[in-house]
Amino acid sequence: MAARSVDTTAHDRRRYPSHSKGDYPRMEYGGQPDRLRQDVFVDVNLQLRAFQERDLPFLDRLSVDPEAVGPFMWSGFDGVRRRRHRWENDGYVGEASVALAITLSSEVDDAPAGLASWQINPRHQPGVCYEVGVMILPEHRGKGFGLAAHKLLVRHLFDFTPAHRLEAVTDAENVPKQRALERVGFILEGRRREVYFRSGSWRDELMYGLLRSDRQDSRQ
Repeated sequence: MAARSVDTTAHDRRRYPSHSKGDYPRMEYGGQPDRLRQDVFVDVNLQLRAFQERDLPFLDRLSVDPEAVGPFMWSGFDGVRRRRHRWENDGYVGEASVALAITLSSEVDDAPAGLASWQINPRHQPGVCYEVGVMILPEHRGKGFGLAAHKLLVRHLFDFTPAHRLEAVTDAENVPKQRALERVGFILEGRRREVYFRSGSWRDELMYGLLRSDRQDSRQ
């Protein structure tokens, strides 16, 4: 399954252009950026970790391989220098957005199988709402890793940040992504008609939301 992407976070770069430091107030999450670069968030089947220099070929692939990101994410060829510059600048652990490598527990080489990300939603106060996204490489799709990564990402943000609300936006035709979000607990909140351009035509996108209270209610 795939999500649309910005700057190697799994968001839509058409709506959120690349940010420079100072565009948003400092993001408040569990642990400062330097600490987050050292942390590893583990699930039975996968883990989330900071990108490392040996992951640069993975990041390059996202710029040049349409199959890697999938039809709902691909927006045209992109220069690899932009992604490398972001990694050199902050390792993809920044004040406004974070992207982490998804690696599989069964793989001894710890190579990225995808990425998970979140960024401040500028419509809300800092730390209140994050837009989240997950992207899985085609060779690992259809095995439940996208669902597991969504669960791990949601658990981290609600356990280690004061976030009140998480949002996810997806193409109206991306049914696997919608099913994964709903299984995690996200609720469909609306449809925006013909809001972005893909594959020769304007497309609808769906907005999903998950409140901290939604997750607490599901545990009762």
